[in-house]
Amino acid sequence: MERPKNITRRRTATVVRLIIIFHIVGLVGLYLAISKPLFMLLVPFHLLLMTVLLFFSHNRFGSKIIYFFALLFITGFAVEWAGIYTGQLFGSYTYGPTLGLGFAGIPLIMGINWFLLIYSTGVSLQHLRIRSMWIRIIIGAIILVVLDYFIEPVAIRLNYWHWAGNYIPVQNYGCWFIIGVALLFVFEKFNFKKQGIAGPALLVCQFIFFAALQ
Repeated sequence: MERPKNITRRRTATVVRLIIIFHIVGLVGLYLAISKPLFMLLVPFHLLLMTVLLFFSHNRFGSKIIYFFALLFITGFAVEWAGIYTGQLFGSYTYGPTLGLGFAGIPLIMGINWFLLIYSTGVSLQHLRIRSMWIRIIIGAIILVVLDYFIEPVAIRLNYWHWAGNYIPVQNYGCWFIIGVALLFVFEKFNFKKQGIAGPALLVCQFIFFAALQ
């Protein structure tokens, strides 16, 4: 169902403000020693909230975005399962308790996180007005790799996950690129109408958030 443009703009503005506010609060909460333990417990809920906000801002909300979310959740979780139990994708790593409830040693929130990353990147690329689908996809995959570069040291320190030997293998970034290409291709094939700036706002906030916690 497509929302009237004035309502969509108001909702998008509200969502962007909330995304910024919650990232600022989270950044301060994780930076201060006194509040850090509490805010580490809130990490999965923060990601769930970001998902709800993106759904709320999505124009023409309906079965298409729900199917896309389900597909990305299942695919993302499957990729993480393969990564954990084979070590042949990202390298050898294990998850810590910070990301919350899990199944087979993998936090369920990771499936949601893949949706957030791909959706926010895909929507951001809509605003670049690049006509070639494959150029959009390649640029998007590079953006995801750069973001992961900022995420990794913070994730280790906050007990999101840990690498064997405390070494982040180069194959991790190569795998991020390949999976990014594949999932952004899926995003393109869903052919979503151009969305507002909630997705780009989330992507920018993620970059600032993890860069500030280095």
